[in-house]
Amino acid sequence: MKPHPPTPAIGDAPEMLLDGGHLWIQELLDGAPFRFRLRSSGVIEVGDGRRRFGDSEVPLPYEHAVRYVRANLDREALRRAVDDVASVTFLGVAMHHQSVDYDWHRIPSVLGVDVFDADRDRYLSPDAVEGVYEPLGLESVNTFEKEHRALDFDPKTVSVPDSAYYDGPAAGLLVRDKTGNRAVVPNPDVELDVDPEPLSMSAEEAAERYATDRRFDRIAAALKTEGRPVTVDALFERTVESILRAAHDRLLHPESSVEIGDFRSAVAARARAWLSE
Repeated sequence: MKPHPPTPAIGDAPEMLLDGGHLWIQELLDGAPFRFRLRSSGVIEVGDGRRRFGDSEVPLPYEHAVRYVRANLDREALRRAVDDVASVTFLGVAMHHQSVDYDWHRIPSVLGVDVFDADRDRYLSPDAVEGVYEPLGLESVNTFEKEHRALDFDPKTVSVPDSAYYDGPAAGLLVRDKTGNRAVVPNPDVELDVDPEPLSMSAEEAAERYATDRRFDRIAAALKTEGRPVTVDALFERTVESILRAAHDRLLHPESSVEIGDFRSAVAARARAWLSE
């Protein structure tokens, strides 16, 4: 799979980015690098910015992203669109907690940012990228403005709009042109270098905090919408996935007092109790 293209800060951007032409101004996401492609066998290959994940090697925080892509990618639509599905790498962001507390019920597990076409040996332009993800059952990153005149863009005075994914400011701007040049403009009002605080409680107390009736209600409703039965196993697995998406950095912190196996057992017990009621 093709790696993510480098994206410098705006002060280190190629001069031609702002010298002329037009820009796409997109929301900078506070997420984790994620990429995937459909192999000719029908298996979806996934990975982060550095490595590929085997079926038994998916890091716990990424489980939500892998399930989301496997469940939503329209494989047949992709096969109809290209001669060789393995030649296309999709590059985006897995949206689990880093520093910004997004609305995890609003934001998709994965948002697409780039597409690499190996047959043409190039990354697609941002307008082409936007047209690729939706027909395949996935979403691309929010675009604040299309075709903005580069000569009118001043990174020193530009304002950063509110995020599309929670009630707060965007982490910054991803500024791109159609030839592949790009840069980021961080939002000085959003702190992205936050050290997570480890949990100091028992596994049962952590399960009580995170595996709430409200979370069970939402996950059960989502399973029904997908046409899946609300079994103990389905409810339990999806609940753990949801919790790790929002709180993996605290639960899995090296100094956390919560043992993940005990935590899973406690969540399973609460799922059984919730269903029995």
